[in-house]
Amino acid sequence: MEEKEDVPKDFIKLKSEKLSVDEVSELVVSPYCGAVSLFIGTTRNNFEGKKVIHLEYEAYTPMAETEIKKICSDVRQKWPSVKHIAVHHRLGVVPITEASVIIAVSSPHRAESLEAVMYCINTLKASVPIWKKEIYEDEYSWKENKECFWANSEK
Repeated sequence: MEEKEDVPKDFIKLKSEKLSVDEVSELVVSPYCGAVSLFIGTTRNNFEGKKVIHLEYEAYTPMAETEIKKICSDVRQKWPSVKHIAVHHRLGVVPITEASVIIAVSSPHRAESLEAVMYCINTLKASVPIWKKEIYEDEYSWKENKECFWANSEK
């Protein structure tokens, strides 16, 4: 495979179906890269002593996709050696232990892909319009990301 045939790509998907770690990681594999780094955010069964039944996610999809594209662009500016980036986020109901978000990044060496994955998840939580509702045994709560820039503005 020639380098020009393996041009850097961004794979962005918001969907209500179960996310696949294999699918996301395979999207970013490249013969030019020795590293694929992954972040998998899963639904845990508790929050601050409450039993979580499941999570529900909603998004303003066009804006969320635009913001994720900006994150990918920022990654390429900060880590020019990054080859491929995949960001898949689940919408709707996400049961306990299932993935809400999977991020994969490939690069020639591990440092760039690991740093880029951390940047992607932290920036996604801070800037992308995706909202999480935690469903407990006897109540629910809409959660705002503590990292979210608009949540921390003066009220």
